Amino acid sequence: MGGLAATAGCIGLSRRFGLAAGAEQVSNLDSGQEPDRYDSLAKLSFNENPYGPSPIVLEAMSKAFKYANRYGYPDSGLVSALAAHHGVSANNILLGAGSTEILEAAAGAFLDGHKKVVGVEPTFSTVYEFATGLKAGSIMLPLLPNHQQDIAAMIKAAKQNNREVGFVYLCNPNNPTGVFVSRNSVRQLLEGIPENIPVLIDEAYHHFVEHPDYASSVPYVLEGRPVVIARTFSKIAALAGMRLGYAVAPSSLIQQMRPHLGTMHINVLAKFAGRAALKDAEGQNRVKSTTLELRKKTAAELTRLGFEVLPSEANFIMVNIRRSVITIIQSFRQKGILVGRPFPPMLEYLRVSIGTADEMQRFMSALKSIFQVGN
Repeated sequence: MGGLAATAGCIGLSRRFGLAAGAEQVSNLDSGQEPDRYDSLAKLSFNENPYGPSPIVLEAMSKAFKYANRYGYPDSGLVSALAAHHGVSANNILLGAGSTEILEAAAGAFLDGHKKVVGVEPTFSTVYEFATGLKAGSIMLPLLPNHQQDIAAMIKAAKQNNREVGFVYLCNPNNPTGVFVSRNSVRQLLEGIPENIPVLIDEAYHHFVEHPDYASSVPYVLEGRPVVIARTFSKIAALAGMRLGYAVAPSSLIQQMRPHLGTMHINVLAKFAGRAALKDAEGQNRVKSTTLELRKKTAAELTRLGFEVLPSEANFIMVNIRRSVITIIQSFRQKGILVGRPFPPMLEYLRVSIGTADEMQRFMSALKSIFQVGN
């Protein structure tokens, strides 16, 4: 679902910005290919965990297979485990088929009456696509020159359009830039906007942040603020294909969102996998440390070659290649490497997921060949 939504976002934005013919064909969804071909590709396009589920998670899924033929299978305990993990009540948790469904449920709940979502551009544009599908609107603000999200502008837009705003969207760290919003700036946003406007904070990449000025916004839920925190098991837990995410929010907002979810939308394997993943701190720490090490190494090498790399706190980096990304994406594809799609208006910036050490080496070798740089 997330991949399809991302492709839809790419198509809509490419039309809006009048990109060159062929831009709409830039898609890294290779699910239709034969398995051998798919497996041979270096998949650095969707910010996935390249290592797959940990042994603990695989074991949990294997044991849950015996319930595959049942509608009324036993409770995995995932909701209660998430509540305990975050120090909230089970009434503050809402499961979704990936965090993308959480964003869709928020759009359905808070954008009724053709209201608008306030956010920046570029960001995870699926939220804006959901708004369009609901015949709602979007107020998309540009990033600051340092690629930070413009908190002051978001506050101003929310105040000036108070009656028309359904919610404010903040992706932290931001996708596709990887740049985070500090804890003080988040508080500034929450205290600056009208108190009746909910804030949807997408923390899909929370686990990869190491900067001391960052903090999760889950504590605001405990304060009773109208905040919805979206999380996913797709990244750190490597369950992208299983589609599992959740929201942490005040119970009143959870109840507003719940009717906008699909029915029986999360399968039994995903629920038991998520429960096991929560317990697997060692496995997650291993993924995080390896990812951060490769992120720093790749960014340093790109910088040495003369490329600007944005300061990422996620499991991907964004590189200024100083030319249109559209043809470059195809050049990488021809070398068996999938990289991120175009992100208007940053059309000379290439988003690259952090894969395995071998995949990052393949990426760097391909980049040196395409750009004729380095040794």
